[in-house]
Amino acid sequence: MWTWFYKLASPPYVYGVAARFAPWLFGAAALTIGYGLIAGLGIAPPDYQQGEAFRMIYVHVPAAILSVTVYSIMAVASAVALIWRIKVGHAVAAASVPIGASFTLMTLVTGSLWGKPMWGTYWAWDPRLTSELILLFLYVGVMSLRSAFEDPARGDRAAALLAVVGVVNVPIVHFSVVWWNSLHQGSTIVTLEGPKMPGSMLWPLLSMWLGFMLFYGAVLCIRVQGEVLNRERQSAWVREAVKS
Repeated sequence: MWTWFYKLASPPYVYGVAARFAPWLFGAAALTIGYGLIAGLGIAPPDYQQGEAFRMIYVHVPAAILSVTVYSIMAVASAVALIWRIKVGHAVAAASVPIGASFTLMTLVTGSLWGKPMWGTYWAWDPRLTSELILLFLYVGVMSLRSAFEDPARGDRAAALLAVVGVVNVPIVHFSVVWWNSLHQGSTIVTLEGPKMPGSMLWPLLSMWLGFMLFYGAVLCIRVQGEVLNRERQSAWVREAVKS
């Protein structure tokens, strides 16, 4: 039963899997994001309250979901690396950090642009916005901590510890609109009553969400290959892979 888990601990196996999946993930991401953009920006009707400004949702919401999803994946990979001493876990975590930071920055920028016509200001110290900003600082902190040590192994361990500890902010980001008074609107997709959007608006949003997930997977595969090659550069299999 644990065979698959032990395979994931093998750098050559992970490198090969990432190389095989990357092109397919990029292709699927292009199709789903393409449909989401065309249907969301050109076909979906304007919102009855927000007008055309609501179309920011098709970038902002998927980016926001990915910002916490990628951090969670990074934290799990870091925990696996710390507990079971699996080096590939550090590689996956290191590969995920800049991707997650980019999604978080995209969330903050698009949220600010959306907030100006809705709230009258680009920024408010709202619980959701503040916790998302803290998430960006955590990403930057993990990247900085990893590069602060001359010994890569110590840098990996320190960054992994911060990633695991910082995961406490993930539920805060998600539930901030429930726990505190917030300008930010609540969930419109996952609710007890079901989605609060008509299908003409919902399906493009779900397509963008899936597309962003696939894009993350594709970029992660590319970056994991680079991380594995760099970390295993003295290994015989790496020399063989480079020659071929």
